[in-house]
Amino acid sequence: MSKNDIYIIGSGHTPFGRLSQTLEELIVAAAREAVAEAQVNPGEIDALCLGHFNSGLVPDGFASSLILQAFPELRFKPATRYENACASGAAALHGGLNLIRSGSARRVLVVGVEKMTHRATEEVTSALAGAGYQNDEAEARLSFPQVFALAAELYGARYGDPSDVMARIAFKNHANAMRNPLAQMRKPVTFEFCREVSEKNPLIAPPLRLTDCSLVSDGAAAVVLSSADAAASARQRARVAAAVHCSDFLPMSGRDFVAFEGPERAIAEAYRTAAIGPDELDFAEVHDCFTIAELLIYEAMGLAPKGRGARAIEDGTVMAEGKTPVNLSGGLKAKGHPVGATGVSMHALSFRQLTGQAGDMQRAGAEWGLIFNMGGAAVANYATLLQADRA
Repeated sequence: MSKNDIYIIGSGHTPFGRLSQTLEELIVAAAREAVAEAQVNPGEIDALCLGHFNSGLVPDGFASSLILQAFPELRFKPATRYENACASGAAALHGGLNLIRSGSARRVLVVGVEKMTHRATEEVTSALAGAGYQNDEAEARLSFPQVFALAAELYGARYGDPSDVMARIAFKNHANAMRNPLAQMRKPVTFEFCREVSEKNPLIAPPLRLTDCSLVSDGAAAVVLSSADAAASARQRARVAAAVHCSDFLPMSGRDFVAFEGPERAIAEAYRTAAIGPDELDFAEVHDCFTIAELLIYEAMGLAPKGRGARAIEDGTVMAEGKTPVNLSGGLKAKGHPVGATGVSMHALSFRQLTGQAGDMQRAGAEWGLIFNMGGAAVANYATLLQADRA
């Protein structure tokens, strides 16, 4: 253990789905579970970070101090809300890491949350679209399903139609979610169902079918971050071996969208920092907001060459029993996607994998996990590598 190391020492996670709890209740539930699992006194937490996109989804525009409701001892602790589109959760976690790196805190409680299902689908779609570029009339008109439909079209024109591969990704993630009691969509679907356009699987934004799109969800997740000295007596911990954030141009017109250069750069820098490569990964939790995004992330991760991402699923690499399973939780596709909670959820469930607490999702003997959380159309890119610490 290096004195500069940072660890996750506890996690909390509500179910994801259509929930009756308020935003405040979700925050409090996840925070209390994480602190209890970390076995720390709430008064020993030095700072609070909240990932919450909102964009008008709820009236709570100033929600950071709602974390204080979890424990009276949190009163007067500094609390800050982080917003970076669908990567708001990872933004909050990276903010917590920076507080510890700077010496401003020894322990930080990070919570991610979103409340979405009380709004109509059209309202949610409009709120999320605000994370796109608004100063170009053509781009401003696009919903995010339309943005990633464009990615699928561009990928198809360059490398061949990805529709069947996208259906295989949807099938895989639904199957994985069956092992996750916290997942929103615990319902098996066949590859054939995902592949065919039907009344129950309509086209949402051609060529994207309903099964290619992530879910509108409520939920919260939390982790406790700790400096090395404060983590010395932790019951379980996972080391943050690398944490990289890079942002790309917001206008899609200014870059090659399907090259996914931002995700590739963030993940490559994380590998370099941790001194490992993709062959050493035991699992990954990645941002499959749409199935085409997961396909592109396979290539950004180095699991397959550009244009050959299909190989990673066709040869079984990313399947639950494969060499590098991707989205054992079910991913955004089936676990759910409460926007501000997603990045924190990825870290919480990866921590549980690395500490042997993942239940039916457990990857036996997992040592290394990659988390990739993305905001917008590959604009905000956060890559984290966690390493098991069983000392």
